[in-house]
Amino acid sequence: MKTVLKSLTFAILSSLAAVSYAEMNHTMDHSSHDAMAAQPKMFMEKTQIDGYTVSFHVMQAKEGMQHGGSHNLMIKVEQGGRVLNDITANSKVASPDGKESSKMLMKMGDWYMAGYDLASAGKYQLMVLFKTADGQKHFGGIHYMP
Repeated sequence: MKTVLKSLTFAILSSLAAVSYAEMNHTMDHSSHDAMAAQPKMFMEKTQIDGYTVSFHVMQAKEGMQHGGSHNLMIKVEQGGRVLNDITANSKVASPDGKESSKMLMKMGDWYMAGYDLASAGKYQLMVLFKTADGQKHFGGIHYMP
């Protein structure tokens, strides 16, 4: 199971620029953030939630890598430049048609991930509720348009 998770993490995050995988003893070096931004199937936005920097990353799932939907929603929570790896997190997506779906996020390296169907045109609301080690809950979100 651990090997499968490592392989899955590598496949999902392979397109992120200059991401270090200390837990996996593997380092990736990509040429530039511009190359990542030029790819239309990817999205990344950071926001502040209660003093935490939360990265929302959406990528179209590759064939055979769909884990619950057409896209993978990934969340990373940082505080003071340090990634928090001891949180529990739940996600929720409100679709353009008003339907809502909620899923627990699965830990994948420094990221937490769930699959959602985000292929339809329109504005989605991506939300996260995470609980930090001190027991406090934090909620926030962003908007995404494919």
